[in-house]
Amino acid sequence: MNMDIKAGPLLANINNPDDLKKLSREQLHQVAGELRQYIIDVVSIHGGHFAASLGVVELTVALHYVFNTPYDQLVWDVGHQAYGHKILTGRRDSFPSNRKYKGISGFPKRDESIYDTFGVGHSSTSISAALGMAMASHYKGETDRQHIAVIGDGAMTAGLAFEAMNHAGIAKSNVLIILNDNDMGIDPNVGALKEYLTDITTSQTYNKFREDFWKALGKLPVGKNYSREMASKIEAGLKGVVSKSSNLFESLKLRYFGPIDGHNLTKLVDTLKDLKDIPGPKILHIKTVKGKGYDLAEKDQTKWHAPGLFDKLTGEIYKKQYDLPQPPKYQDVFGYTIIELAEKNDKVFGITPAMPSGSSLKYMMEKMPDRAFDVSICEQHAVTLSAGMATQGLKVFCNIYSTFMQRAYDMVIHDVALQKLPVIFCLDRAGLVGEDGATHHGVYDIAYMRCIPNMIISAPMNESELRNLMYTAQLDSTKNPFVIRYPRGQGVLAEWQTPFEEIKIGKGRKIKDGDELAILSFGHPGNFAAAAIRDVKADGINPAHYDLRFVKPLDEALLHEVFAKFNKIITVEDGTVKGGVGTAILEFMNEHGYKADVKMIGIPDKFIEHGTPKELYNETGVDAAHIAEAIREMVNVKVNLLG
Repeated sequence: MNMDIKAGPLLANINNPDDLKKLSREQLHQVAGELRQYIIDVVSIHGGHFAASLGVVELTVALHYVFNTPYDQLVWDVGHQAYGHKILTGRRDSFPSNRKYKGISGFPKRDESIYDTFGVGHSSTSISAALGMAMASHYKGETDRQHIAVIGDGAMTAGLAFEAMNHAGIAKSNVLIILNDNDMGIDPNVGALKEYLTDITTSQTYNKFREDFWKALGKLPVGKNYSREMASKIEAGLKGVVSKSSNLFESLKLRYFGPIDGHNLTKLVDTLKDLKDIPGPKILHIKTVKGKGYDLAEKDQTKWHAPGLFDKLTGEIYKKQYDLPQPPKYQDVFGYTIIELAEKNDKVFGITPAMPSGSSLKYMMEKMPDRAFDVSICEQHAVTLSAGMATQGLKVFCNIYSTFMQRAYDMVIHDVALQKLPVIFCLDRAGLVGEDGATHHGVYDIAYMRCIPNMIISAPMNESELRNLMYTAQLDSTKNPFVIRYPRGQGVLAEWQTPFEEIKIGKGRKIKDGDELAILSFGHPGNFAAAAIRDVKADGINPAHYDLRFVKPLDEALLHEVFAKFNKIITVEDGTVKGGVGTAILEFMNEHGYKADVKMIGIPDKFIEHGTPKELYNETGVDAAHIAEAIREMVNVKVNLLG
């Protein structure tokens, strides 16, 4: 594998957009080719998102060539489109550190560069953010300042984007929305908006008429301003003649332009220059191909969204080599288990907001397409849709990544918990997810779910426990909303397809007896605790270990047993210690008058950046080595009983 990566001759001399502007228009095509190749070279060796940034290479070059960034504000949505942007804005040489521990972020990040105007790890925020910037500029009298939101990879399907457009149409602010229409999120886009965009892309009658009409009118011997005003009035009057229905975006009072070829660099530059002169809110619709310029990525865009390391010449994606069979990924255990349950129970349904591959609900969607649905990037809708189905007696597994569930919090409270509807929330990617960093870590769900009445909150320590929790959640006897949180990646059991067993809600289990101190773990980090216990055995230390399984309701009988025997306690979790499992144990102690020395191991009260999960768990102290160290310190420190 060749680690010597060099940028092309033009790209090597572009350290900021001012350097780009010094080039001729003809040279921009070479820059685009070199930029695309540099992304391919670096990502093939160092990993990261791939196809999305390849699809906007020409747009990236055109934007920084035409606009005066960073004075002109450019917001990328979703952020994994922005690799080319990072390379052109002073981060070319540091780009190989992308998504690596202590390296640059995989998403735009405000404290990383003045060119990153807004942090955009999640989706569909760009129009709101750019509109806010535009309104602030209008208030400050910065009438020459441009504000551009590049929204793509399915982000337009979210309700927030429509809320922002609804406001933008009347805000009279200078904002340009660029809709990067590639028919893709991570998986293919779904829904009526996709069909609408396809229709206006393929039905060229109105768009061609308007383009030809404006060109003809521009040749009339009248002043530019009069020509534009008159054209606008005539265009509005004739719109109904050439279009079967009004344009969705213009119905929201956004001036619509396009669709145009997003890979035609000359056309993009000309169009963006023209749009700079048109004040007010407007939208440019461009058609692009995700993965453009790398044939395999164009053909299989989901696979090449973030393929990992690969041979750029052959397209071989390198897989980790193991000497022994490996446990399955937690998400695959979910994907296969929900099919088993659905085959036994015709009330079982599956819902995901645009993550069928990542969550592995795709298996059920393929086998039972009438019972498993992708609802696009619409977490709020996914939750309330599930609630509506639950009112009719269905058992809905609503699978949402922990970090994205935050976007639907009101629906969880108002539409599910308040009405005591037994929706099953499968929170994938709980804990520290790794290279995606602070925007994607699933470390807050324990705290934000635990404070909601009527909730059941659980976490499996292994794959068999995940299966049994899923089985328990869909039983008719389960009447409350039920959270099952589990991490990204592999579990611990090679043999995991055990027969289903009902788990009594709120019932933990003793993993091993011991003396001196007790470890109370929740979920997968229980395996870190088990490894730590094996480590300290050589020191003659014999901790007890309890797997809580549930943090709401707590197993009070088990906790009474623990506190009757131990006055040294370590709690272990992969969520924030503020409001998490350790806090729940302290609340229990206070309620029942127990005194003990308690050490809480979990995610500290700060945002954790990107790196491998191993690096990040080591940094936060939630790993076997740090747990073992905590055990040794606790047994050798005299307990100071409170009171």
